[in-house]
Amino acid sequence: MDTRANIPRVLVVEDDAALSEVVCTFLGDEGHACVPAFSGTEALLLAERAGEKNEPFDLVILDLMLPGLPGEELIGHLRAAGVDAPVIVTSARSAVTDRVGLLRLGASDYLVKPFDLDELLARVEVQLRDRIAPTPASGAPGTLRLGRWELDPAARAFAVDGAPVRLTRTEFDILAAMMAEHGRVFTKRALFELARNEEALTEERTIATHVSNLRAKLRPTGTDAYIQTVWGIGFKLEA
Repeated sequence: MDTRANIPRVLVVEDDAALSEVVCTFLGDEGHACVPAFSGTEALLLAERAGEKNEPFDLVILDLMLPGLPGEELIGHLRAAGVDAPVIVTSARSAVTDRVGLLRLGASDYLVKPFDLDELLARVEVQLRDRIAPTPASGAPGTLRLGRWELDPAARAFAVDGAPVRLTRTEFDILAAMMAEHGRVFTKRALFELARNEEALTEERTIATHVSNLRAKLRPTGTDAYIQTVWGIGFKLEA
């Protein structure tokens, strides 16, 4: 986020020029700096240039049916290029399998078209709010620790060996609950209840997708094995 002006930078990838203008204008009036892209290839180029200038986008709003490079492929290219901004997918496809597949690719949220602009704004605000800031000093009251992990529920900050790891709201809530009772076996249903306000989690099986995403983010730290699968039941934490 642009800390000088505190204005979030949002890349709006939508080939429908009229809809793109509506979204950009609406979010602009709400204090967001929107940059439109009308194809997947244009969006990837803009994201890469922004990273080179050290002015990365804070959020991506992404349609799937795009010329040049489909939205599904674009997500993979963005993540491969080191773009870690949350991605809110907008699509007329509403099947749970579509949503699960996109979460596995690296999407953060999914909004079915046609959507209400106020709902889009709420989703945007949630994703921007949960972009985790650097971890505060160790020893803060309420801090949870497990092995090399440290989690501050109040600051919504998570770190491994002192290095911050960015998590989505759902990922953070799942990890916080499990760290508070590490060693306990959590059923998928129990974890589902923790994230019951997340529309994308319309079925318990999507919990496995979020756990898989957590492991992927932790794999570079060598601590992904802390999250253990208890076959037929759910998951538990053991350092």
